[in-house]
Amino acid sequence: MKTNKSYSKRLRVTKKGKIVARVPGHNHFNAKRSGNEVRARGRATEFHATMDATAKSRFLA
Repeated sequence: MKTNKSYSKRLRVTKKGKIVARVPGHNHFNAKRSGNEVRARGRATEFHATMDATAKSRFLA
């Protein structure tokens, strides 16, 4: 089975093996937010997948 490339491009694996993803939905409409909030939203967060091993291997292989 092929890897879902559009999904795998959104994730990256750190040196220690954690999966990190950028939180979606923060690209525009940021003018009303404070500078601190905009910077905090730009950071990547740890990715928690709530799927079984088969689905994980499909997306992350």
